[in-house]
Amino acid sequence: MELDFERTDGVVVITGCMRVDGSNARDFEKALRDIMRDDDRVLVLDFEPLVYISSAGLRAILLTAKNLQKRGAGFGVCALAPPIREVFAISGFDKIIATYETKGEAVASLNS
Repeated sequence: MELDFERTDGVVVITGCMRVDGSNARDFEKALRDIMRDDDRVLVLDFEPLVYISSAGLRAILLTAKNLQKRGAGFGVCALAPPIREVFAISGFDKIIATYETKGEAVASLNS
C-alpha cells in the first residue's frame, strides 16, 4: 500500500487512504512502519479522505501508537469526518489516541 506523506524536521504527516478494513489493515500498518524513520519524532495521520474504518483498521492504529510510544514519538490523527469521529468515540479510541481538527493543530500540539 502506498500512502502520501510529507516529512519536515522529524515530523511526518501521512494522508490516509479512503478505507482501512480487514482487507488492507496489515498493509496499512506496514506502510506506516516503513515510512517512519528512527529519528522521526512525530507522526500525524491526516484522515480527511477516510470514509470507513473497521476494527482491523483501529487495531492497526493502536499498534502504530504503541510502537511510537515505546520510542518516545508523538502520535495523533486529524481531520476525522463525523462518522469516523463517532467510531473513535464509540470504541474509546478518542480517549487513547490524540485527535485534532486540523493538520496544523496536530503538528503544533505534538511538536511542542
